[in-house]
Amino acid sequence: MSVGALPATSYAQGGPGGPPPVTVAKPVLRSIVEMDEYTGRFDAAAFVEIRARVSGYLDTVHFQDGAMVNQGDLLFTIDRRTYQAAYNQAQASLSIRQTEFDLAKVEFERYQRLTQSGAAAAATLDQRRQAFLSAQSGIVGARAAAESSRLALSFTEVRAPISGRISRKLVTEGNLVRENETLLTTIVQVDPVHFYFDIDERSYLSYQRIAKQGGNSSSGGSNGRGLAVSVMLTDEKTFTHKGVLDFTDNRVDTATGTMRLRAVFDNKDQFLTPGLFGRIAVPGSPQYQAVMVPDEAILTDLDRRYVYVVGDGGAVQQRPIRTGSRTDNYRIVREGLKGDETVVINGLQRVRLGGGKVTPMPVELPQVWNGLMSLPQPAAPGGQAPAK
Repeated sequence: MSVGALPATSYAQGGPGGPPPVTVAKPVLRSIVEMDEYTGRFDAAAFVEIRARVSGYLDTVHFQDGAMVNQGDLLFTIDRRTYQAAYNQAQASLSIRQTEFDLAKVEFERYQRLTQSGAAAAATLDQRRQAFLSAQSGIVGARAAAESSRLALSFTEVRAPISGRISRKLVTEGNLVRENETLLTTIVQVDPVHFYFDIDERSYLSYQRIAKQGGNSSSGGSNGRGLAVSVMLTDEKTFTHKGVLDFTDNRVDTATGTMRLRAVFDNKDQFLTPGLFGRIAVPGSPQYQAVMVPDEAILTDLDRRYVYVVGDGGAVQQRPIRTGSRTDNYRIVREGLKGDETVVINGLQRVRLGGGKVTPMPVELPQVWNGLMSLPQPAAPGGQAPAK
């Protein structure tokens, strides 16, 4: 981690041969929920490939490339003349079958009466019954053929199955399109929009344990559904887009050791485009009182992190710490500090020059850390930090 220093002129100088001056402060204490960050990508809530359902020559395109369309909007018209003729023919066949059925029904009913009075033979009645049943089957088939031809005719008008943003036309007027083969265009639903991301197995187990304890985490409740999250795009510095977690997968991917999660975001202005990368912040802990210091106060020795703590008489000691994530640009200290210590914030290199003693110059850390240059002017050596 970087170790910065303000110019020497920013500090009051110690006496000749005295302990060097350093800027010190108490850690920031704040009730927080730790946020875990993951990389993910936006995806459409729905994606549809528009294909021709009948074969024929493309007659008309009814949309502008990239426009917003509503469900049911007419997108393409395929030459309908062949299908119109087939529909008319099916309707005519249905009319003929209907006439044959009506006649067979009348004759069957007549011979039923004649047979009951003894004026007709039973064999003749059987013939009329067979003719009636045959006509009945014929009209069922004719109605099915008429419905099939009606559907084929309706399929010459290709309409939007969902509302969303349409892509460009992939086939222009006059080209032959084939049933269930030719891709005409695509539509994506952009409001709402989904954000998919993966969490590692260790994080998933941690969330599960927090959820069991009744804490707030991405696996709490019904698989974390409804948990508030936020996203930051690649050109943004803050998590400005607010959404909710709405899906946790039902198994860990054995190939990657990760679990897939999804959040949903309102996107009425269509600013969030499917395919964009982003960083998502997910609540990863119960609310607790956190101890936080600037990254500039933390030193690193191989895999060990520590800070300088100033005691009585300006004596300095190393304090090993275990760090966590960042909040308001401060680094969370999970272990090593209680919050009442005096920590060296700036002038870390002077600690070594002072032989283990320094002249503390107190400041009060701001609510949001914006770097060393944002520190207030230190008080006189040994004095108190200026009140807010």
